[in-house]
Amino acid sequence: MSSHHIVRDDQEPALIIANGEACSSELMGQLLEWSPLIIVLDAAMERVMKLGIKVDVLLGDFDHGYTPETYLEYQYPLEIIRIEDQNSTDLEKAFQYLIARGIPSANVLWGTGRRMDHTISNLTNMVRYSDQLKIVILDDYSKVYRLPNHFEKWYTAQTPISLIPVGTVTGIVTENLDYPLADESLILGYRTGSSNSVQKDGIVKITYKTGDLLMMECND
Repeated sequence: MSSHHIVRDDQEPALIIANGEACSSELMGQLLEWSPLIIVLDAAMERVMKLGIKVDVLLGDFDHGYTPETYLEYQYPLEIIRIEDQNSTDLEKAFQYLIARGIPSANVLWGTGRRMDHTISNLTNMVRYSDQLKIVILDDYSKVYRLPNHFEKWYTAQTPISLIPVGTVTGIVTENLDYPLADESLILGYRTGSSNSVQKDGIVKITYKTGDLLMMECND
């Protein structure tokens, strides 16, 4: 498997490959085809190499006991970014790298599954960067992103949707969901909007006043 097709640099989302559960080759292929920049976190590089993916940037703190320059024999050109800050995860380092480059959006694969602590951190930490970078975390069953305060999107009826607050979210109003919210609050650990669904074919509208609200478009 390889990339890339001809796409407009820095206009299509970059692709970050983390070190969680692997996704299907179909999903990986779909994202590789239109990603102008492929970033791999250091712990995942060996797994990615076995798939034959062309990597642009290898990034992390490289605390896994290998010398990243050895990959230059197999991947060239390859930009190696070493960031030894222990106060941020490697995925956060990738977000910071893209922001510094002025790249507006990123898709993240292998960001869920395996280590539960990593999964939770990846899903919640993305809100910290949402004002500077549009982030979508995907796997074979879910697509997760932070909702803007005013959101509209067309869905087919019975599409599963979960609204998950990071902390407390207030003033939530929804239209065209089976379980509507009318100026209500969601609080992580106490009340979430899990396992809702679209009522009928058409536009779903969601607005809220304060907080950070994650959209999870899920399937079984």
